[in-house]
Amino acid sequence: MSKHDKLATQIVSTGRDKKYTQGIINPPVYRASTVVFDSMDDMRHAIKHKTNGELFYGRRGTHTHFAFQQAIAELEGGCGTALYPSGAAAISGALLSFLGQGDHLLMVDNVYEPTRDLCDKLLAGYGVETTYYDPLIGADIKELIRPNTKVIFLESPGSITMEIQDVPGICEVAKAHNIITMLDNTWASPINCRPFEMGIDISIQAATKYIVGHSDVMIGTATANEEHWPRLREHSYLMGLTTSPDDVYLANRGLRTLGVRLKQHEQNALKVANWLAAREEVDHLRHPAFDTCPGHEFFERDFSGGNGLFSFVLKQGNLKAVTAFVENMQHFKMGFSWGGYESLILGYFGLDKIRTVTNWDTSKPLIRLHIGLEDVDDLIADLEAAFERYNLVVNSCK
Repeated sequence: MSKHDKLATQIVSTGRDKKYTQGIINPPVYRASTVVFDSMDDMRHAIKHKTNGELFYGRRGTHTHFAFQQAIAELEGGCGTALYPSGAAAISGALLSFLGQGDHLLMVDNVYEPTRDLCDKLLAGYGVETTYYDPLIGADIKELIRPNTKVIFLESPGSITMEIQDVPGICEVAKAHNIITMLDNTWASPINCRPFEMGIDISIQAATKYIVGHSDVMIGTATANEEHWPRLREHSYLMGLTTSPDDVYLANRGLRTLGVRLKQHEQNALKVANWLAAREEVDHLRHPAFDTCPGHEFFERDFSGGNGLFSFVLKQGNLKAVTAFVENMQHFKMGFSWGGYESLILGYFGLDKIRTVTNWDTSKPLIRLHIGLEDVDDLIADLEAAFERYNLVVNSCK
């Protein structure tokens, strides 16, 4: 595949090397634990080339895995991709590959909540100290760097509150201090921003979400640049982190329609967001494409598109009002994760519990939406009914 191929062509063509596909359009599902060899020479050859797409042992992967790894690495612009049984496993696998006792980690304050728990409950026990930082800190992150700072972790846009970071600015500081940068790039997917062009060392995806696209597989990826790929690859292998070839097959299949699905998610979400922006109950949108979202200017600079996930903040309300809003929806389902074809809704009240650096107005509830592939008019009607329920509760409290 030529490096000059357009993105839509890349999505269809990448990871389809004949040595993996054997001429079949979709790489077959190869299930294996043991790989057998005809001779000692064959075994020695496999041992020597076990990290270069040669069959060696099931935990190293099969052609099913190799094809998908190649596709993700090429789309993200990295050197190699490690696979994990979930997005959370990809985050922990990447961090544990590069952090040890006595190291210091700089973690963005709006990070995915399980990542925060990983830092506070697991890494702390291993002697790794975490400092949380404001997602909008930019190059001023240099003031938080210590002699033992080993990793800066970014998530942009951030979980729930959607702040967009100045990724190139932070990476420039990190490189000047020889610090590894990791980015949870799940929101953008492998196609809506170029993490390695911005200076990131390791880009992480919960492929569970938009890559799979159908809410039926748990899988994670971590893609590294040339400098850090050997360590990430070997340490993840030593931790025994592996993925089912059946899950990888489904992720690879979902990948082929990623571009067209994201465009439709983005289009639907923009229609819903514009409708919400006109509602008198809404304080502001937390949608990266809108200038009311903190860091919007970095979205405009660094991203080539959006998706279906965003939040909005209400002017007032309480737990009862938020509950009335999110319950009894017809089309929006209440549940965790996102990235599937279905629309989802979650209500948040009291985000200060998972923010330790940035200030959050606890009097204003937040609603997070994932806009799926349903008819937009149906989704708007569903939200209109939600506002009616919400207003009944709010007005009853006056």
